[in-house]
Amino acid sequence: MNNNKSMTERQKREIEYHREHAELHKDILEKPFNFDVVTNKSRRWWNAYWDMYTYLLSKDIKGKNVLVVGCGFGSDALRLSKAGANVKAFDLSPESLFIAKKLSDKEGLNIEYREMSAEKINYENNYFDIVLARDILHHVDIPESISEIIRVSKPGAIFCFNEIYSHSIADRIRHSNFVENWLYPKMVNFVYDGKKPYITMDERKLTEKDVDDIVAIVKPEIIKYFSFIITRILPDKYLTLGKIDRILLTILSPISYILGGRVLVTGELKK
Repeated sequence: MNNNKSMTERQKREIEYHREHAELHKDILEKPFNFDVVTNKSRRWWNAYWDMYTYLLSKDIKGKNVLVVGCGFGSDALRLSKAGANVKAFDLSPESLFIAKKLSDKEGLNIEYREMSAEKINYENNYFDIVLARDILHHVDIPESISEIIRVSKPGAIFCFNEIYSHSIADRIRHSNFVENWLYPKMVNFVYDGKKPYITMDERKLTEKDVDDIVAIVKPEIIKYFSFIITRILPDKYLTLGKIDRILLTILSPISYILGGRVLVTGELKK
């Protein structure tokens, strides 16, 4: 359990935000859990999340020790456990973990959850075969968290991260007066399909420097950029437009690191 006195002010704000977020989304406990990304043989190659799982499932994860960093409501923990992995997962938010545990119990999956921060991971050295960090690194102190991920990973372990991203050029455009004060307020309801954006006060998108720093500690097998237009100007519900978006970034691969709004990196950790 977290000691409130030892937490940073940012971490305290994150916990408060996710307390409200969990309350707003507790109805997911009443719905069937969707394992499609691990059970469906057809693959959505244009989607970063599906592409991530295509990679992970290719690594024969059955029986492997897998860590899910910042697991939230446990969706990745459940899916990886369903695929046969020995999953351990953690999060800073006790309310999120409560939902994750309930979902795991409901699905009959044996997953160990712990309450902790990514900057101080309470697992032994050289334990995990695979570490997954999805949409969590932009909430944490990256150097401290990466140091801990390296520590708890076995030599040759696989590290996979899938994060929102913005190159400094794109970020300047996003925060220009025109976009910030006129365009974004008009687009936000459409882009998020009428839902409240899941954005905390302290989060920030990964920059090209962040990606370079993380890539430096892996032997990358995959570095892909997604979401040129999707989730920026258009919601992600339009499948055909999602495919076009991915094709455009593939064609423009030499500059996809400037245009992309999401980055997927996988590879063996250097230890």
